[in-house]
Amino acid sequence: MTKQQARFWILVSIVGISGFSQGMLLPLIAVIFENSGVSSDLNGLNATAMYIGILLISPFMEQPLRKFGYKPVIIIGGLLVALSLGLFPLWKSFWFWFILRLFIGIGDHALHFGAQTWITSFSPENKRGRNISLYGLFFGIGFAVGPLLTPLVKINESLPFILSSVLCFIGWLFLFLLKNDYPEQTLEVNSIRETFKRFRRAWAYGWVAFLPPLGYGFLEASLNGSFPVYGLRINLTVTTISILLFAFAIGGIVFQLPLGILSDKLGRRNVLLTILFLGFLSFTIASFLEHTVIGLTISLFFAGMLVGSTFSLGISYMTDLMPRNLLPTGNLLCGVAFSVGSLAGPYLGGLFIEYIQNVSYFLIISIMLLFLFLTLFFYKPQTFTEFKKDTASLQ
Repeated sequence: MTKQQARFWILVSIVGISGFSQGMLLPLIAVIFENSGVSSDLNGLNATAMYIGILLISPFMEQPLRKFGYKPVIIIGGLLVALSLGLFPLWKSFWFWFILRLFIGIGDHALHFGAQTWITSFSPENKRGRNISLYGLFFGIGFAVGPLLTPLVKINESLPFILSSVLCFIGWLFLFLLKNDYPEQTLEVNSIRETFKRFRRAWAYGWVAFLPPLGYGFLEASLNGSFPVYGLRINLTVTTISILLFAFAIGGIVFQLPLGILSDKLGRRNVLLTILFLGFLSFTIASFLEHTVIGLTISLFFAGMLVGSTFSLGISYMTDLMPRNLLPTGNLLCGVAFSVGSLAGPYLGGLFIEYIQNVSYFLIISIMLLFLFLTLFFYKPQTFTEFKKDTASLQ
């Protein structure tokens, strides 16, 4: 195995562990709060803390990455996540857990921003979809296994938090084996003003590529943060809810790599259009099958197969559209878009469950996917010359 291959596998492995902690945290805390009598809208509000952390830290992430390199940013992010997870058992409090989830959001964003920017920077174009899909695959595997720890809450509420913290520390140690590297240094990074100027340029190049991460953030956070509450209210057991979330995640794992390879051959936009429309159909069907566990499991599995790759395909699409010296900015904006969707997902899902009766929760996801499909369908890709004209006024 070459040094570049070893670097790639260490990075995707630590991302997988991060996915595990996120996949565990959302349904676990949702179930704990629901059993403690916390309302669904407040439950959803607490779940937004992680994504508020992402948004708060985003404008300040690019400068340290360019100055210190990828490795220190990833190490600090991983340490922050591991420490925060270990602190949950100390005090069961709505606002204490809110603050811890805020720090997990900051740490996770540093880890993912560093890892995905590093991977996109050294991946050749003909393997970009494959590599980012493997990144998404490992995150998906971790995210799929995470909810399976939720039933451990019956044994001891602290046990899942302690197990995930220990696992994060183990993965974190492997990061010290990597040799540090730096992104392409061609832009000024000395002020927040320059940072926002790059945001505007990156937005002009690839705004449409930020929509799939936004949609996936909405879907993932809502499904894992709000669906457990909805499931309990339609008399599903905690174990059944864990299995349903696992089915969705496994569906995403099964097709993550094939869709990435397919996007290298058929084009990112064509694949995204297909999976967004079929995903809309899958969740619509799920809304009619929610009282049939087998039918719902199958529907969510197929939905996962289709839309479980929207985040990684969005990153690959962004990389196709973005100049190399704007890749860190593009990756950062993918994270911002994901966090905006993730902020909206649990809170809107909680409001939907609390105030809209006799309407399936899955319809809110169907509507969102249809909106993304229509936006991408009517979007006309620009030529590079048109991009230069659009961005000339922003420089």
